[in-house]
Amino acid sequence: MIILVLNCGSSSLKYQLLDMKTDEVYDLLAKGLVERIGLEVGCITHKAEGREKYVKEMPIADHTVGIQAVMDALLDKEFGVLSSLEDIEAVGHRVVHGAEEFVCSQLITDKVVAQLEKCSVFAPLHNPANILGIRAVSAVLPSVPQVGVFDTAFHQTMPSYAYMYGLPYEYYEKYGIRRYGFHGTSHKYVSAKGAKFAGLDLEYSKIITCHLGNGSSITAVVNGKSIDTTMGFTPLEGVMMGTRCGNIDPEVVTYIQEKEGLSASEMSKVLNKKSGLLGLSCISSDGRDLNAAANEGDAKAKLALKKLTYDITKFIGAYAAAMNGVDLIVFTGGIGENNTRLRRRVCENLTYLGVKFDYDANVAAGQDVMISLPDSKVKVAAITTNEELMIARDTMNIIQNED
Repeated sequence: MIILVLNCGSSSLKYQLLDMKTDEVYDLLAKGLVERIGLEVGCITHKAEGREKYVKEMPIADHTVGIQAVMDALLDKEFGVLSSLEDIEAVGHRVVHGAEEFVCSQLITDKVVAQLEKCSVFAPLHNPANILGIRAVSAVLPSVPQVGVFDTAFHQTMPSYAYMYGLPYEYYEKYGIRRYGFHGTSHKYVSAKGAKFAGLDLEYSKIITCHLGNGSSITAVVNGKSIDTTMGFTPLEGVMMGTRCGNIDPEVVTYIQEKEGLSASEMSKVLNKKSGLLGLSCISSDGRDLNAAANEGDAKAKLALKKLTYDITKFIGAYAAAMNGVDLIVFTGGIGENNTRLRRRVCENLTYLGVKFDYDANVAAGQDVMISLPDSKVKVAAITTNEELMIARDTMNIIQNED
């Protein structure tokens, strides 16, 4: 089944075209990025397997034009991989927020779109863009079925005592204030892939997955189900991230607002865009830049990296306690897969769990590798994530079950 996977942002869209034979057997046919949607000059970067990269600047007024640009690239005689748009059998969409409405991936209908619009209040920067992508596909490929795969769905198995805040219950009833969690597609994928890689039965396992990148979250997975995760009502909660502050005393927010005379939206920008690694280091939100600065002796870069390491270590310990043990710890995401120094520093603080770290194996980056020794009581692995493949799998299975 040939499936187009879309991840639509407000002014960009990423895509992959996969030929899915089974959950495990597939071919990546092409991938690309459409940028600067709505600006005077947009750009599409397209790369088909075995072909040269295709880059074209052009006006891209809206998502419908962007989707059409993708279709044109896929059909291009020199750079394309399709002979006809009829070759596309389904489209899978990454949708950020499904709230409590969606506990699993869904075939998209008018009713589902209406529910997504209601969920947009929780993700005003993301869900409207996701809906624009769905409608754009409907305009260009009106007869092709579409599936929504939700970042929040995997975490809907959290018990109420894990997802509720210690706030008046009426705010949950009136406004849906609770912890939802994000990165669910990645956590679901790497927990299953990691269990298989480590020789564990997912159905009888305790796994901690660390998705670490510009946005980071850690999840406790018991028998294949999420029971707790670090991100909450928004992706701001949890470990410190590239530009997000992570957990802080809520009173800090009102204190800074009063002292600086900031509006709510201005304060939100401080917490989401100016904090984290960037804010603490005063250098960059990119861990690679901070590693370089730390190697040159920059004190603030060292502090930022140490705090990130500390946050990760602390949550791993908390989730090991919450699960009453842990069989496997997984590192994934841009930082988790590639920052060998951070993995080492975290694991050196986990000897109390019985982790025996394999320093030689840890030099590997960007690949699946076991970084604990064979006699380690708790297994530790770096596992490459693939959210697009997970979306394609769900899309294929839902469409096949509908037939």
